[in-house]
Amino acid sequence: MEFVPAPAIHRVLCADCGTPIVPNSANLCVACLRNTVDITEGIPKQASVAYCRNCERFLSPPSAWTIARPESPELLSICLKKLKGLNKVRLTDARFIWTEPHSKRLRVAITIQKEVLTNTILEQTFEIEFLVQYGQCPDCTRLAAKNTWKALVQVRQKVSHKRTFLYLEQLILKYNAQKDTISVKEVRDGLDFFYSQRSHALKMVEFLNGVVPVRSKSSEQLLSSDTHSNTANFKFTYSVEIIPICKDDLVCIPPKLARSLSNIHPLTVCTRVGNSLQLMDVVTLRTCDIPPTIYWRQPFDSLASITDLVEFTVLDIEPDFSKSRDVMADAQVALAAAFRSSHKTSKIPEDEVMDFEATGQADTILHTRTHLGGILQPGDTALGYFITNSNYNSDDFSSLPTNLLPDIILVKKTYPNRRKKSKTRSWKLRSIAKEAGEEGETGSGRGVVGRLGGRDQKKVEEDYELFLRDLEEDPEMRAGVNLYKAKSDREGAGDAKMAGPGAGGPAHGGAKKRKGREQQQTMDVDMGEAEEEGEAEPDFPEVKLDELLEDFDEMTLGDDEDAEEHA
Repeated sequence: MEFVPAPAIHRVLCADCGTPIVPNSANLCVACLRNTVDITEGIPKQASVAYCRNCERFLSPPSAWTIARPESPELLSICLKKLKGLNKVRLTDARFIWTEPHSKRLRVAITIQKEVLTNTILEQTFEIEFLVQYGQCPDCTRLAAKNTWKALVQVRQKVSHKRTFLYLEQLILKYNAQKDTISVKEVRDGLDFFYSQRSHALKMVEFLNGVVPVRSKSSEQLLSSDTHSNTANFKFTYSVEIIPICKDDLVCIPPKLARSLSNIHPLTVCTRVGNSLQLMDVVTLRTCDIPPTIYWRQPFDSLASITDLVEFTVLDIEPDFSKSRDVMADAQVALAAAFRSSHKTSKIPEDEVMDFEATGQADTILHTRTHLGGILQPGDTALGYFITNSNYNSDDFSSLPTNLLPDIILVKKTYPNRRKKSKTRSWKLRSIAKEAGEEGETGSGRGVVGRLGGRDQKKVEEDYELFLRDLEEDPEMRAGVNLYKAKSDREGAGDAKMAGPGAGGPAHGGAKKRKGREQQQTMDVDMGEAEEEGEAEPDFPEVKLDELLEDFDEMTLGDDEDAEEHA
């Protein structure tokens, strides 16, 4: 095979330094060409980015504020937008150079290419330093001032407890519906949510329509108007009213409405509250759903709530084992007070204990049909409504035939022996917490519910404990709530920074107020100390470990707090 030599490479000397190079149009080597032509001319080597410490957002030119994590692609895009002259060159690479987090400096190394002479492309890598300047975004500026909200959502429920709002608060946190809320204020019958934009308030109203049965109406107030440009400035208010019926309430449906609902018996128990009411006739296991539109045409109130429940002891039960979720059974029960030695050993106040012995009903054996045949056993304790011994102020209830009314209606099983034991829960909840020293606050309530304090503080704590028990005993209800692992050595929780309207904004100072965004407060439960009497029920509902989430606040993640919001 004949050897063919490669073509000779002709070289010339550089016009400046005399180094042999491949011929080009400039007859200069790369080093001399860089000294002669600067392709970075017109690109600033120092720049600044605006950062709001209250909401932790960067200014993305021209006027948008964006959440960007350190050394993230979003932050790199914001930095490159601040550079002028990049449109005249070709950007091939850009990366961050590590700096101290507290130095308020961002260092970026970028690589660019540019054609300097005919068919001559020069590439150069250089460093740009960005200064992080602290400031306030327009939203936080309005939050610092008083009465600058543009939209208000008033959520109300005319009941005597706060359990609905405790559950609603957990739903809001689970679906991150509070992200656009600038402040929350507790009032007598509900909560007020304040927003800086009307669209954010409409999103909250739509969320409430999807999780609870409500009706809403809107109003607007004119603040200012310009006749020359035909523009006006309004404040919008949305009133949202939740149906005043809660889970486990005793309800008497109006007869006309009951006939339209497949002729169900009017005396029912509310088994579930979602975007509609689910009522059950415990005698026949027939159920019906009442959407808000039908309810508000002919509204009705509940006859009794769970505070009117009476303890019964199951003497005998004969279940009808079927494949349905609820099992019908014939039960014989008696008042639980008949199995107690006296009321003197009880911690319940004497004025709150009914004297059944004086009425001759303490030793009475009652027969009833119940839907709890699948979980009740002889000797168990159940809560129910004592229909025969109650007086309800309802015309619909009075019109029912007395011979068709049951003596009692069992609602749910209870675990009195286990509740007496001082055992703390292995899980906890979070809350939209209050700002310390908020205007109008007199109590130390847990989170957003219970800020008013005063006489209602004890009642709020009781409602909170009942709400936690409902979560333990109802897996379906627990599925809609985020439960977090609790530390045994943790006694309290820090406050989250959600300022009240006109108070606690960034301009009011304080190191705790500088973050100025909605965080969450951990709510731990103190079960109290009680005497251990009797053996604990073996079927006591326990929250499994796989249902609990990690508490990211207790993990050492540095500044990675935004992961909670996007999780």
